[in-house]
Amino acid sequence: MIAVVYSGSRTAFWKLTQNGQVVAHCNTTGINPTFVDPKTLLQILNKKVVLVNHAENIKKIYFFAAGASSADRKEELAKTLSSFFRYSKVFVEDDLFGAAKAACYDKPGIVGMLGSGSHCAYFDGKKPLRNNFGLGYILGDEGSSNYFGKMLLKDFLSEKLPKDLETKFIRNYNLDRPQILERIYNKPQANVFLTSFFDFFTQNIEHEYIIKSIDDGFEKYFQNYIIPTVNKYGDEEIHFVGKVAAEMEDRLQLTAERHKLKIKTVIKEPILNLLKHYTN
Repeated sequence: MIAVVYSGSRTAFWKLTQNGQVVAHCNTTGINPTFVDPKTLLQILNKKVVLVNHAENIKKIYFFAAGASSADRKEELAKTLSSFFRYSKVFVEDDLFGAAKAACYDKPGIVGMLGSGSHCAYFDGKKPLRNNFGLGYILGDEGSSNYFGKMLLKDFLSEKLPKDLETKFIRNYNLDRPQILERIYNKPQANVFLTSFFDFFTQNIEHEYIIKSIDDGFEKYFQNYIIPTVNKYGDEEIHFVGKVAAEMEDRLQLTAERHKLKIKTVIKEPILNLLKHYTN
């Protein structure tokens, strides 16, 4: 049995296969080794009956996780997974590697990630080449769901939201200023909290404020990530992976068109392509 896992900071998607067929699947809380320590990871795994029941049958795990960018984090994550899946050989890479494989397989291309976080890289057919884009949810992640959540909360707290959206926000979330600031500055996983507000954008996508916010965020993303990569590596195919890219694809395509760029594919759930690649 083989397990393929793709994890952002908010959600981890698990697919278990036997002889090329999916026999079980589940979602867990996101497993980002930057924020999730080994003890918490084991607690997450033990809460899923599907994983507990199949733990001893899984022989290989291909795990792609946000935050697994350094050798130390990969090693720690692999060690913890091996202690739970005792008979399994564990392969750990970061989510950017997984996104690149899902979008390009073994062909070169430029891969943009727009999900809970954001990233971009040139993929040479074997691995994403190193760059300086991955600054995380505080310094970077322009165009991601936690970026849009941050902008929404900032405007709400500054009383800059249009009144109709402010009324909807209060009705949907019932949060005041002290609660929001406490959750961001004094509680764990502030990035996951910020990400949770992206649903507000999808629910109000026709509103002028939302459209402008999405367009502004995507423009910053292109200026900081895509355009420097295109300038450096030339006219390669551009692919996008992630929930934000997929659910706001029309706005993303318009941003690309403004820069005379063409997006070849947009993939919402990279785990499906990874499943094909690693189990066939």
